[in-house]
Amino acid sequence: MRDNHLGAGKENDTGRTPHDPVAGRDYKKRRKIHLPHAGIVVLVGPSNSGKSTLLERLVEEGVIKRTEAVSSDQFRMLVGDDEYVDWKNRPRSEADVIYAEYQQVSAKAFEAMEAMLATRCRLNKLTWVDATHLYTEDRQRLIHLARKAHVPVIAIVLDVPEKELLERDARRDYPRGRQRVKQQVQQFKRTLRSIREDGFDANYVLKQPDELEFVRTANPLMVDMGVGIDIIGDIHGCYDEMIKLIIRLGYVKEGENGLYRQPEGRKLVSVGDVSSRGPASLPCLLFWQQHCAAGLAYMVDSNHGWKIARYLDGRDVTLSHGDEFVEQELSELEREHGTETAQQIRTDLREFLLNAPSHLVFSRNGVRQVVVAHAGIRDHFIGKQSKRIQDYCRYGDVDGTDEHGRPLRKDWYVDHTSGECIVWGHDPRPYPTIVNDTVNIDQGVVFGGMLTAWRMPERESVSVAALQDYAGDPDSPLKRWEQRRFAPPNLRKFKEGFTVQTGSRLDVSIQGEVARTAIDTFSHFTVPLEELVYIPPTMSPPPVASSVEGYLEHPRDAFHYYRSQGVTRMVAEKKHMGSRAILLLFRDQEAAKQRVGRAMLGNIVTRTGRSFFDPTTEQNVLTRLHADLTADGYFERHQTEFVLLDAEIVPWNLKARELIASQYAHVAEASLMDRGTVLDKLRKAEAAGRDVGEWLQETEVKLGNATTFRDVFQNYCWDVKELGDIRIAPFHTLAHSTGTFWDQKHEWHMEQNREFARMSSFMMETEYRVITSEADEAEVIRWWDEMTAAGHEGIVIKPETFRTWNGNKMIQPAIKVRGRAYLHIIYGMDYLAPENLSRLTKRKTSKKERHALMESALGMEGVERFVRREPVERVHECVLATLALESEKVDPRL
Repeated sequence: MRDNHLGAGKENDTGRTPHDPVAGRDYKKRRKIHLPHAGIVVLVGPSNSGKSTLLERLVEEGVIKRTEAVSSDQFRMLVGDDEYVDWKNRPRSEADVIYAEYQQVSAKAFEAMEAMLATRCRLNKLTWVDATHLYTEDRQRLIHLARKAHVPVIAIVLDVPEKELLERDARRDYPRGRQRVKQQVQQFKRTLRSIREDGFDANYVLKQPDELEFVRTANPLMVDMGVGIDIIGDIHGCYDEMIKLIIRLGYVKEGENGLYRQPEGRKLVSVGDVSSRGPASLPCLLFWQQHCAAGLAYMVDSNHGWKIARYLDGRDVTLSHGDEFVEQELSELEREHGTETAQQIRTDLREFLLNAPSHLVFSRNGVRQVVVAHAGIRDHFIGKQSKRIQDYCRYGDVDGTDEHGRPLRKDWYVDHTSGECIVWGHDPRPYPTIVNDTVNIDQGVVFGGMLTAWRMPERESVSVAALQDYAGDPDSPLKRWEQRRFAPPNLRKFKEGFTVQTGSRLDVSIQGEVARTAIDTFSHFTVPLEELVYIPPTMSPPPVASSVEGYLEHPRDAFHYYRSQGVTRMVAEKKHMGSRAILLLFRDQEAAKQRVGRAMLGNIVTRTGRSFFDPTTEQNVLTRLHADLTADGYFERHQTEFVLLDAEIVPWNLKARELIASQYAHVAEASLMDRGTVLDKLRKAEAAGRDVGEWLQETEVKLGNATTFRDVFQNYCWDVKELGDIRIAPFHTLAHSTGTFWDQKHEWHMEQNREFARMSSFMMETEYRVITSEADEAEVIRWWDEMTAAGHEGIVIKPETFRTWNGNKMIQPAIKVRGRAYLHIIYGMDYLAPENLSRLTKRKTSKKERHALMESALGMEGVERFVRREPVERVHECVLATLALESEKVDPRL
């Protein structure tokens, strides 16, 4: 607490008066009062001491906003309506009632004012409170309120002589009265003697407030992001890896002092724990101390940093868990460079570590973008500072310890909703973990993992591998993390809604209602969640009405969409009319145990996550496929533990037999019979001389439509008497254990498809065309016309690669263009009638397009997590989000 008495004629600390030229400079400095950026400023003084006048002046000068000042009188009027209540000139029977009502109104007014103060404090706002505050209990309530909200609270005391108070009171419209003023003066004198014991962060006693300057201070935790920042995870003395990562980020060593600068002006940020455990703690500490001092970097407080700070401050601490290495390095430094140098370094590091902020908030255009905290932070702590917050940011949210004495960490990030990206470390994980707009970038470099940087505003990670396992801990966090891979998910994270952040720069938010529906689907119908890696995304038709008359969908519109998005090279693939399936095939059962937790050859699942075949058929298909790929040396040639394929399995009736029988076959049969009968009657009527020509012509068209309807779905069906009648067309090779294939061109995937067809008689090739010119477009249209006229479904048009961007926006990964004949079974056998086609061309595809983009991003993210051996929960959330999107209402015909 600071205790300041400021006023004209007051001697300063040296005994000099303001008339002393030397003292005058100090005096002017003391006349400036620095206001906190947030919290409570408590005005203390009797009535008429100038509290309201001071506030009005500060509002007029622009020092504070009018909304930052509240008064007890203001709330008294809001609660009780009256500006002034006079009970003194009333009969006793009336005065007692009026006074009791006044006391009640005053009590409720203070309750309302303090409730609003609590709200403003929680929002990290600054509020001046205009009331007398002459009693300790009144001030203590405000101090407690500020402490609870983790904001500063200061007192500004207006010390005005009694004579002047009385003169001012006499000039008021509603005087308080001589006796009341004198009573307040006596209480104020007691306040002056005790206020320094109240516990304010600072208090100022002012005699001449008009001669003082009030200055707003900025929040020291708020930093402008500038062109960008690179946030580096827990280093733990791994100096070589740190320098390697910094160089990879584009920083260059410059000047005689050897500091690293980024040419574009980006700055480094450390999440803390730069020392301990590793081989070079002292160089790491000095690096960050020197770069922070030069304004090139920032570092936040951390548990190891705090312990080293207290050790350097001479406090009684036990150095363990690698902190003892810092002591050894300092002793070695003293032996090599002498006591004086060592002591100076100790002093510099002590000040650096003791003053490290609990967290930092980086903003852009005045809006908070990213929060850096060592072990995490609660939303209502952001931008505030207190001992509680400091401890929370150092150690995280823990709930006791386990049987080995290790902290039991809570998932604090589940409740993050304030919008900023929170970047943290402290809890080593094998990969950068993004959950609910929080990013863990402690990849356990000292345990042989990686050192990671998170770049903002790009929101991307850059990592370097550890040169070795420096800790040599057989029970390291990374090893324990691997052991927990198959732990069941925490459903609390999902059932009220959740957000998945993907590497495709799309954040996919799922509402609670659809999340619970998807969870129910998972629990009852899908294969075990550890075996469900990928749900293929939906596909949208062309996003605009057909530009070709008589067509609902046409390739020309898909070409136009991609050209408008800057795509110059496309691939058109034949669309098989079968059932979508995902094939996961393992090299051997041991590889499966490592990846999904049990011995198996693999699985084949539908696009809703269910087993495609009955168990016996699935096992037979997998055994044949595995034998074929093994015989050809596929797994050895690619050095992979598994292959993941996105495919179409034909014939259609293999999975859709019940749908075809109940929906299509009966409809076709009834329509043909009904329309045939009507046509026969009309022909007889025409032969009898009736004028039914127009009706007859219409019925002939409708009978033709019914015939087309029947022929279309029958083209996709044949009897499956043995396994050899099944065909699989794998059009995407999604991943091997060594990585994913999103960056490969679709032509590469088609070549892989051809290779699979060569290896196994189960597999079939998919016809495709490459489009680079208008001539190619014309050829694809001709091919599509012939193909669909012969009864095939249509084509899928894709940009050159899986993920294609137009600026920062990902464009549609695929557009399906179905043929005129096929669409009879989707939109009805008479959909081409002019009145029907006109209505259908107005269909809305925007929601389907959004789902296609989000599901594509989710699918790629889930596969990448599976390849990285992330826990089941992390893969599961991507699959769950896709199933949730599929449960939302979208026109199923699109």
